[in-house]
Amino acid sequence: MINHTVRTYRSAEDFPHEEHLAYKIARVAADPVEVPADTKEMIINRIIDNASVQAASVIRRPVTDGRAMAAARPVTDGRGASVFGLPGKYAAEWAALANGTAVRELDFHDTFLAAEYSHPGDNIPPILAAAQQAGKGGRELIRGLATGYEIQVDLVRGICLHEHRIDHVAHLGPSAAAGIGTLLDLDVETIYQAIGQALHTTTATRQSRKGEISSWKAFAPAFAGKMAIEAIDRAMRGEGAPSPIWEGEDGVIAWLLSGPGHEYIVPLPGEGEAKRGILDTYTKEHSAEYQSQAPIDLARRMGEKLLAEGKDLRDVESIVLHTSHHTHYVIGTGSNDPQKFDPQASRETLDHSIMYIFAVALEDRAWHHERSYAPERANRPETIELWKKVSTVEDPEWTRRYHSTDPNEKAFGARAVITFTDGTVVEDELAVADAHPLGARPFAREQYIEKFRILADGVVAPAEQDRFLAAAENTENLTDLAELNIELDADVLAKAPTLGKGLF
Repeated sequence: MINHTVRTYRSAEDFPHEEHLAYKIARVAADPVEVPADTKEMIINRIIDNASVQAASVIRRPVTDGRAMAAARPVTDGRGASVFGLPGKYAAEWAALANGTAVRELDFHDTFLAAEYSHPGDNIPPILAAAQQAGKGGRELIRGLATGYEIQVDLVRGICLHEHRIDHVAHLGPSAAAGIGTLLDLDVETIYQAIGQALHTTTATRQSRKGEISSWKAFAPAFAGKMAIEAIDRAMRGEGAPSPIWEGEDGVIAWLLSGPGHEYIVPLPGEGEAKRGILDTYTKEHSAEYQSQAPIDLARRMGEKLLAEGKDLRDVESIVLHTSHHTHYVIGTGSNDPQKFDPQASRETLDHSIMYIFAVALEDRAWHHERSYAPERANRPETIELWKKVSTVEDPEWTRRYHSTDPNEKAFGARAVITFTDGTVVEDELAVADAHPLGARPFAREQYIEKFRILADGVVAPAEQDRFLAAAENTENLTDLAELNIELDADVLAKAPTLGKGLF
């Protein structure tokens, strides 16, 4: 990997576009280097993982809305892209929006955390849709996805967005554009312009993940993927982008991030170096924000222990989670969001409340993507009482481990201190989730398939499950990428909520 220093330049300074970060990313995207076998295997795992969470979310309202928006734009000329659950082909950018919303709705797919945080699996819907639109095969898709993951991971390593309250999808627009550039075997200049356009159109504030969180949280990354496809289309037609988009005097660093005096270090593969970024990412066993994964497993373990010891959770006086800066300030009490203690809050808000999540996982000794968020579950009087006793504090050691570059030390967990009214104190800690590569039960292909089977049960017909899994495991050899779509029976889609009337 080569570390690139990225800073603001005055317009009068000599700064050739070959030195722009967007151009360097474009060179990585255009590099014809082969995808290593372990990267290919993990890409297939994540294709299966995305399908799992799409199946689980397919009849939820935001996903139904996204699907209806795409369905209003059918394509009959043999081109176009697939929409999860539907037969036929649709405009690729709208298929990407619909499928991306289905992937993101339940907060249940892969993650990468470093200076910034991200869900790199958000690259799959737009890159797959572009591949279907262009009639590409599995080999090209895998190359494009390797780039999308690599660039997002590298940007997340080097550039923190959330400290300036910029939403993390600002790294997704460029990564998806770069991945599509690889997929289509575009030249460096075209990819460079598309990356600039994609970044320019996908920078937004983090209010989508603050306070009363709405379903836009699911649409935001899907919208970024849609913008990446449109940026590629314009760049292929010869249209340019604002530049230098990151380093310009009125660019992203100067006005949205740390300002003209700041330098960022962004690592990128050198020429001929394989793209392995996906191997540093990790998926979720539980439908919740990634910093909740290890605490959920910790709460389940502590709940079993307390039950075995005859402890009554009604006798809890306080629960303090000692954890990282990010967990404390984003999903903990450091956020100062009263909505995180509101039993009437949206599902999106509850999955960003570690206080709610830990209380429910402790009581149930389990976690479920629907039952754990149900309104009747959130409104149990004993749960509300326990929930209000949970707080978080930042522990510098957990923050240090969160930011560690050593994969054997990097951690996203917590130490829980439960104090009972009789003065008894029970403590335990967990550094990484059970499903993490270093966890108690690391996810491998078997676990990805199991997750798919569980979430597809009752949604996807068994024969269609088998067909999809066979196609996914054969992705590299596919000539028709529509095989990676899943069609659902009409009676399943009929369970979706009745929608309001849109413009189209």
